Amino acid sequence: MGSQRMVLQAARLAFLGALVAAAGWAAGAPAALAAPDSFPLATDVRLGGDETQTRFVMDLSRKIDLHVFTLADPYRVVVDIPQITFRLPSKAGETGRGLIKAFRFGLVMPGGSRIVIDLGKPARVEKAFVVDPVEGAPARLVLELAATDREGFLRKVAFDQRFARAQAPLPREQQSSSGDVRPLIVLDPGHGGIDTGTKGPNGQMEKDIVLDFAKRLREKVESLGKYRVLLTRSDDTFVPLAERVRFAREAGAALLLSIHADSLPRREGDAQGATVYTLSETATDPAAARLAEQENRADVIAGVDLKDQPDDVAGILIDLAQRETKTFSTQFAHKLVATIKRTARLHKEPLKSAGFRVLRAPDVPSVLVELGYVSNKEDLQSLLSDSWRDRTADAMTSAIDGYFSTHIAGARTGSN
Repeated sequence: MGSQRMVLQAARLAFLGALVAAAGWAAGAPAALAAPDSFPLATDVRLGGDETQTRFVMDLSRKIDLHVFTLADPYRVVVDIPQITFRLPSKAGETGRGLIKAFRFGLVMPGGSRIVIDLGKPARVEKAFVVDPVEGAPARLVLELAATDREGFLRKVAFDQRFARAQAPLPREQQSSSGDVRPLIVLDPGHGGIDTGTKGPNGQMEKDIVLDFAKRLREKVESLGKYRVLLTRSDDTFVPLAERVRFAREAGAALLLSIHADSLPRREGDAQGATVYTLSETATDPAAARLAEQENRADVIAGVDLKDQPDDVAGILIDLAQRETKTFSTQFAHKLVATIKRTARLHKEPLKSAGFRVLRAPDVPSVLVELGYVSNKEDLQSLLSDSWRDRTADAMTSAIDGYFSTHIAGARTGSN
């Protein structure tokens, strides 16, 4: 087993050395230095035209730069702009007109915002520009779209891919262990930025609920003094799924916890309670498969080209590592359920599995925790309760400590 670990560690370092800069910013990159009030404001948005030609206009407090590219399957137009503050009408983007089905907007990285426009059919961007404010009228971001065929759209996508790469973030100070041998735990608050996740009846957003919980959990785990803890995001920033996995692997995580809060359409009943998921290509049940598909669409929501994501590891490494990793993931999932049930309501089937992309690190034991259902009134009340979040974070901290105490003790016994 020791030699196998050395082979895996060497392979990890060789394969992922080039990914340090790309993944490092996600766990603790500082937010943009400018104060929120200094960002340009988006104050209104309008759509005009028909299914032949459609115009998108957004009012801004001042002129900004923009970069536009297209993505297929589904058809999208993506507009990358500097970080701005969106103060648009509450239902802006939920409905469309002409070629535009709907659109989303939000922070996609510190210093950068994004608008993702869903198209009803292929369209080309004929014009994309921002005009200066003049005579009391605001600055305006304007897109003019014209219908085209699929072949023409795909040619444009191929051309765009030469340039549509996320701006490389400034390298941050590496959070090196400096010889610290304590186990590293990576907490992954789901969603973020342009990807809001589930929304509650009064506008409560999953991305905010899980970020608050992850920060509480980090404080409690760190207070034990036995572990190091990093977050895949520490603010309202979008992080692609592959980057979350890469960060955990490159950082040498001993455990990854991805934290979410689910919802169900009314036709599927009023489920409630916490659920712990492990990775499996065969979902436990249709509800687990539906949830995995929903969570795996995060990159599509944010306008990330899924086909452009490189493979994490070669197949041989997956085969070598996942056998042990799957066992550790399952062991932790059982311990987590046994501990949480003392303080929080559990789903009637609290242990499930499905094909979540964020759990695919072959050498990092990983689980996805659904704290509860935002669509359930009682669960939502708990999720918004400080006392419930504290009790549940305490229980999860106890489960983490129990898992590592057993794991480390077993390793020491085996080495004697």
